Amino acid sequence: MISKTALHAVKALVTLATLPAGTCMGAAAIARSIGAPPNYLGKLLQGLVRHGLVESQKGLGGGFRLARKAASISLLDVVEPIDQVSRWSGCILGGPKCEDEQPCAIHERWKVVREAYRDLLGRTSLEDLARRGQRGIAWSERALSAVPRGTTVRQPRKVAKRAASKISARRKPRRPARRV
Repeated sequence: MISKTALHAVKALVTLATLPAGTCMGAAAIARSIGAPPNYLGKLLQGLVRHGLVESQKGLGGGFRLARKAASISLLDVVEPIDQVSRWSGCILGGPKCEDEQPCAIHERWKVVREAYRDLLGRTSLEDLARRGQRGIAWSERALSAVPRGTTVRQPRKVAKRAASKISARRKPRRPARRV
C-alpha cells in the first residue's frame, strides 16, 4: 500500500525522531541507517523540507531534523506528499471513479477499507513508531535484502562480460598518432 519512496521517507523521519532535540543528522548517515541510496534520500528529504516536515541546516554540524515534534507528525503527513493517498478516488475494479451514485460490485467494502487505511495513517505518529524502535518497521539491511551482511555480491560472468562489451563499444576509437 505504501510506495517504496514513502517507506523510505517514513524510515528517515522515524530515524530523525529518535535524535535528541535540536540535533541534526546528515542524509548519508540516515541513508546508511535505513538502507537507502544517499543521493535519492537527500532529494527526498529536500522535498519533505518543502512540505514543512523536516528542517535542513547547512555547514558543520548540519543535516536534517524534524520541523516539529514527532508526536504531531502522522504517517499521513509523511505519505500524503509522496503517494497522494487523499486522491485515491479510483474504483478498485478499474472504473474511472469510486462514487456512491454509480457504485461497482464491491464499492461499499472498498470505501470502508480506503477510509480505514487513511484513518490508520492519520492516527499513527512518528513518535509511535520511534517508541517501538526497529521492531516497528522492518528496515534493517537484512529485512530489505535477502543477502546476509558481509556477503559480497558479484555479477555472473556473462552479465559482467556483456556490460563490459557495451562500455567498450561506447568508447571513441583512438586516433592514430600524427607523424611529422
